[in-house]
Amino acid sequence: MRTLVIGDIHGGYRALLQVLERANVTATDQLIFLGDYVDGWSESPQVIDFLMELNQIQSCVFLRGNHDELLLDYLEVNVENIDENLWYKHGGKTTVVAYSTVSKEKKATHIAFLKQLKNYYLDEKNRLFVHAGFTNLQGVAFEYFPKLFYWDRTLWETALALDEKLEKTDLLYPNRLKIYSEIFIGHTPTTRIESMKPVQKACVWNIDTGAAFKGKLTLMDVDTKAFWQSDLLPDLYPDEKGRN
Repeated sequence: MRTLVIGDIHGGYRALLQVLERANVTATDQLIFLGDYVDGWSESPQVIDFLMELNQIQSCVFLRGNHDELLLDYLEVNVENIDENLWYKHGGKTTVVAYSTVSKEKKATHIAFLKQLKNYYLDEKNRLFVHAGFTNLQGVAFEYFPKLFYWDRTLWETALALDEKLEKTDLLYPNRLKIYSEIFIGHTPTTRIESMKPVQKACVWNIDTGAAFKGKLTLMDVDTKAFWQSDLLPDLYPDEKGRN
């Protein structure tokens, strides 16, 4: 059985189908999704429908992303005064339009799905999977602010800025990077550092390769580090703009 981790999908249903096919995913594989299933491209409802169906036939772990929580808030409250800076301008508008044709009954199933998402997943090999990061120096079990699991960027920024000459035994080595054998995250696109491939810094692997924007969706084998990618999302959705 392979353990496969999938980066931020952001409504790119076509990319999801494509990358699963390219990786020859079967029901024997375990799939770990890093969150942000929605916002960006036009098929957020289709993505969630597909993930719920997939969960019936194989082992899946679904983590919570910040955009997933924003969608849950919208579906539960159906707010009219959307915070445009927080959500609407960052893919939420496309999601609102997509859900305008979704039945009340189906929305209820999506709400249930979004509510059961996990904040993090720690496997038997001490590998941590989390959408964004954490700040507590003792690890995720001691995090005071759960929202940081899907909003934090300081873990990735710390890994990026780390002097590669430092050893884990050095006094200046960040404690957060000593706790887990590997950490797999999404949330902050690698395209910000001009890469469309997964990037490793210290023990942190960033699998968000910019599918929300002009990049690709990535699926990686966590043991071998082999990875598969979709086409560029703008090529799969030529009539859409995605997120700015």
